[in-house]
Amino acid sequence: MGALIQRVGTNYIPVEDPQKSSRWYQEIIGAVEKYSDHEKAIIDLANQSFFLVKAQSGERANFFNHRGFEHFCMTFEVDGIEKLRELHAYLQEKEVMVGNIEDRGHQGNNFIFIDVDGNKFDVWSELSPDFKERYGIN
Repeated sequence: MGALIQRVGTNYIPVEDPQKSSRWYQEIIGAVEKYSDHEKAIIDLANQSFFLVKAQSGERANFFNHRGFEHFCMTFEVDGIEKLRELHAYLQEKEVMVGNIEDRGHQGNNFIFIDVDGNKFDVWSELSPDFKERYGIN
């Protein structure tokens, strides 16, 4: 039997103030807000829908792995090392907390950034082959 689930439709990110977080994602990352109320904001980003959900104070999407490392919850992809460097420099200019660009021993390079609520995200310099094929990217 083939996979019945076809794609991820929505991701949920805990935030303290949905409107403040939505503005941050729009201004810094280029998201598009689709809906907002006092409990959530819905944004489109990277071909996905994200719900920025008002959570209890201190809640984050990050988690600690078995070695005690605070881990990010998802990886965004850009098209090549130059785009990775460009995004890294842009986020630094916007005073976003970013980690160093690093070689983790696999294809491409990565860096981590932290949103206005303390949620960690990874960025990878490689677009997935399936994504490239589906959207005709060489």
